[in-house]
This record gives sequence, C-alpha cells and structure tokens, in this order.
Amino acid sequence: MLRLGRLDVPDGALVVMAIVNRTPDSFYDRGATYELAAAVERVDRVVAEGADVVDVGGVKAAPGEEVDAAEEIRRTVDLVAAIRAAHPRLPISIDTWRAEVAREALAAGADVVNDAWGGVDPELAAVAAEAGAGIVCTHAGGLPPRTRPHRVRYDDVVADVVARTTALAEAAVAAGVDRDRVLVDPGHDFGKNTRHSLEATRRLDELVATGWPVLVALSNKDFVGETLDVVLDERLTGTLAATAVSAWLGARVFRAHDVAATRQTLDMVASIRGDRPPARTVRGLA
Repeated sequence: MLRLGRLDVPDGALVVMAIVNRTPDSFYDRGATYELAAAVERVDRVVAEGADVVDVGGVKAAPGEEVDAAEEIRRTVDLVAAIRAAHPRLPISIDTWRAEVAREALAAGADVVNDAWGGVDPELAAVAAEAGAGIVCTHAGGLPPRTRPHRVRYDDVVADVVARTTALAEAAVAAGVDRDRVLVDPGHDFGKNTRHSLEATRRLDELVATGWPVLVALSNKDFVGETLDVVLDERLTGTLAATAVSAWLGARVFRAHDVAATRQTLDMVASIRGDRPPARTVRGLA
C-alpha cells in the first residue's frame, strides 16, 4: 500500500499530482499562480478536475534568479497552510531540495517532500521522518540544483537511475521514513538529454520492478518538445502519450499541469488494464 498523507493508494490505482507553482518565472505558466489567491484558486480547480495530490513549488527547476531559503519559505509555506485549511484531507507535496524549507512546509500541513535534486541536502530525509511525512527520491544524475545537463554520459542510464533512486529510498527508510511513504522518480530531463529520457520511459518497467512506487514528472518537458519538435504550448499530446506508456509499464503517480486530460488518460489506461470499470456500458445492451 502506497500512502500519501491520509490517502491510501491501493494496487492498480493511478494518482494525479497537480503542479502548483508559486513562482514569478515558471517555465510553463509564467507566473500565473504566483499570487496567493491565484494559487489557491488553481488548487480548487485541479481538485475539481480530479487531482489526488497537489505539489507546491517555490523555485523553478531551471537556472535563473537566485532564490534563497527564506524567499522559498515565503512563497510556499502560507500557500501550504491555505490549502490545508481549505482541503483538510488533500495530500500536499512540497517541491524542495532544502531541509529548512521542508521543515516549515511540513509544519504548515504538507505530507510529502518532493526532492527533485537527488538528495543534495543530507538532512532532508530526516526532516521528512520527523514529521511522519513521505519523500520522493529522484534521479538527477548528481547535478547541483537548478543546473542543466551538458554532454552528460551514462554507460547505462536506466541502471544509473535504478541504482541512485533505490539507494536514496533505502537511505530514507534508514532515516526513519515509513517504507510505504517512499517513492522513486526517474527524473525525466534532470541530468539527462532527450535520448536518456526516452530510454528511461521505454525501460520504466525496470524501475518499477524494484518494488518502490514510481512517480513520473513528464508534463510539458523538453524531451517531449525535442522529440516532436513542438513549442511549449504544443506539448500536451506528447505528454499524454508518455503518460499512457508510463502507466502501462507500472508508474503509480503522475505529476501534471493539465489535470483533466491526465485524469482521463490514466482512467482509460486503468480500464484497458482491467483495474477500473467503465463509467457506463450501454453499447450493445439496449
């Protein structure tokens, strides 16, 4: 059983994690939810569209203006508190690599630490453990936060993904995080070129086979844009294709900007797989 806050996720269930960026320079929404009221409004909307979890971030992943821990806390903690007040049972994830930010966000009501930078802060897992929270262990190829890969090479990218993420997961459990609250993420685009991200998708079943629940963050990423030669605003179709493949290969949690489309894609995959009944079946029966 995977547990995300108060949500118990049974085998076969597919979870949508909605992205809520409280940043003025987000690559995708360009600051549309930077103001607190706009961010809270997005949370209400994505919950209505079928989000199971919301992921709050205060620093964009790409290089840019320096954001220190105090500013990241200012951007995220009051939003976490507002979400918790409005949605008492909704699992909330805090997207940070910093232990001090995670500690404040967890105290305000967050349930999961989404560490997208591969454990660069050695205190992060202990902070999650102290709060009884979960953690996402991501492969970033050993890069420092907010850096782009440059001519990165792997003998076998999937072997590296499996080795690094499972080591982080085991370390989190050793630090006191409940095993059923630990996830692994292959880290599409993080420390990878497009061919690496495609291979990580194609061979995702190898990460699934480790037994750790797999989260994928595919939404509108550069590997989709480069593969299809499309601009940012035209990446939804490719994102949903990668989502369907990842779900079929065993991923459990899907971090997404476009919640309604992702929810429908996952429901269709689950129904084809036999884990979800159709919403209605009247064809050929009337």
